Amino acid sequence: MSANDFRPGEVDNRAAYAGFTLAFVLGHGSAALSRGADPPLPLPHWVPLVVLALFLVPALALSVRAGVRAQRGAGPERERAESLLGGAWCTGFVALALAITGLAAGTPSLQDVLWPAGSVLIVGMVNVAEGAVRRDVLHYALGTWLALLSSASLFLDVAGVYAVLAVAGGGGYALAAALAGTRVARTP
Repeated sequence: MSANDFRPGEVDNRAAYAGFTLAFVLGHGSAALSRGADPPLPLPHWVPLVVLALFLVPALALSVRAGVRAQRGAGPERERAESLLGGAWCTGFVALALAITGLAAGTPSLQDVLWPAGSVLIVGMVNVAEGAVRRDVLHYALGTWLALLSSASLFLDVAGVYAVLAVAGGGGYALAAALAGTRVARTP
């Protein structure tokens, strides 16, 4: 199925999902392997962040491109809904920054788990909203998965948080990329 096989309003997220798979597996995976008392892959703390960013930036660009393509031929109601969803991304991450700043004021080491888990929580919740607006069950389910696993990961140590995001988060994106070709959910 090519991007041209999608009707107006539908979003072809396959390339973005694949990009996020790589970002999660390689970025969060390298963080998981380099954290803890005796890490199997001792890396400076900045290396996993750079790896994550190297794959996250193109995945974000692919996601924005897919969303812009989906708006072609959409009516004013849908365009307004998409604009509001775009604003939700900003609201979510500003709120997250404020929450982490307040929570980690006395314990800066909390930021090492709150930023990755909190970011994936925000991504998950906005994906749930996008899935609802676009009537895309796959995107909704992926968002639900990301929100739940990121929150549950906070029961683990720092390396565990990153491992859950790498394996379960990256796995969720990989599964979504595979299923997106079958278009589990169609926009009427």
